[in-house]
Amino acid sequence: MDNTKDTKVKKDLLKKNKTMDIEKIFKRILDCSFKIHSALGTGLQESAYNECLFYELEQTGYRAEKQKPLPLIYGDVKLDAGYRIDLLVEGCIVVEIKSVDALADIHLAQILTYLKLSGCRLGLLVNFNVVHLREGIKRIIF
Repeated sequence: MDNTKDTKVKKDLLKKNKTMDIEKIFKRILDCSFKIHSALGTGLQESAYNECLFYELEQTGYRAEKQKPLPLIYGDVKLDAGYRIDLLVEGCIVVEIKSVDALADIHLAQILTYLKLSGCRLGLLVNFNVVHLREGIKRIIF
């Protein structure tokens, strides 16, 4: 009986540590985003912000994959539907970058789809085309 209790406690600690790690990574992504926005401002294409955020994350030692292909699995078939995640950080956080006048419902739907297809639970939608970046940030938990 004690072994079962010990095992549950260990699993709970591992889950808590993983959650803390994800939060640490998420905060670092935000810090890098603010740094980039402060340096470059608004008006650039999404691809420029994407490259800069990828660079910043790599400099901090985090593993990031840019334009990560995301297949659609339908039944027993794997379809290449052309989905690409802007940045997948440490294999667990989906980052979708925008440079638009305002975020729209379609942008939220897009990142929710990416979270669902990737199996990730945490996403960050960042619109760099705003005066104050905090107005362009949406945290999404799936």
